[in-house]
Amino acid sequence: MSAVTNTFENVKAVILSAHKSTTVREKVNFYNSWAENYDQDVAVLDYRAPSLAANSISSNFRGDREAAVVLDVACGTGLVAKQLKRHGFTQFVGIDGSEAMLDLARESGLYQDVKQSMLGEEPLPVQWAGSFDVAVIVGALSVGQVPVGVVRELCKSTKPGGYVCMTTRSNRDNLEYKGTLEHELKQMEEEGLWSCVEVTEVEEWEKAVSEQEDGYISGTVYLYKKL
Repeated sequence: MSAVTNTFENVKAVILSAHKSTTVREKVNFYNSWAENYDQDVAVLDYRAPSLAANSISSNFRGDREAAVVLDVACGTGLVAKQLKRHGFTQFVGIDGSEAMLDLARESGLYQDVKQSMLGEEPLPVQWAGSFDVAVIVGALSVGQVPVGVVRELCKSTKPGGYVCMTTRSNRDNLEYKGTLEHELKQMEEEGLWSCVEVTEVEEWEKAVSEQEDGYISGTVYLYKKL
């Protein structure tokens, strides 16, 4: 890919164009068309969420990492699995709405299995209930992406004693969504589904692309343990 394509201004234009996609089909088409350049483009944004989530999981996971099975929800091209592999995890199942993203995830050789599914439109497979040592969703819990209710699906898919790691942005456009998400996480804690292990606020999450914001936006990593 030419260096010209991969400038911050061009990446910004690509991401802002995604915000114009309103239907689920339009969003999937956008990610299908972005897949080939996705890794290079998010590198231009200094997108740190995959490594931050992996660090949170690694700092708290006490089991056998080679035996642990990780469910990577909204896995995209495999950036989170790549980071977790550096921490000793080796078994990954990926799920994403974009077939083009999943093709790249398959090519990475990191995943034992990948599944195309529209998050929030259809539930995770019933046979996955209580199957995973870790479930992680990075980059998809935000306004215009997947609904907050998806976190219950992640919890359901995790073994008792397993971990669920989630991220969201804290920029202006996402504050209402973030508030709804945190209310749901707390509600699930009150229902005795899981306990909060840590919440990490990060100032420099990624470079801002909104016209109303400059520099970096902030974000948050949540880690919960299923009871």
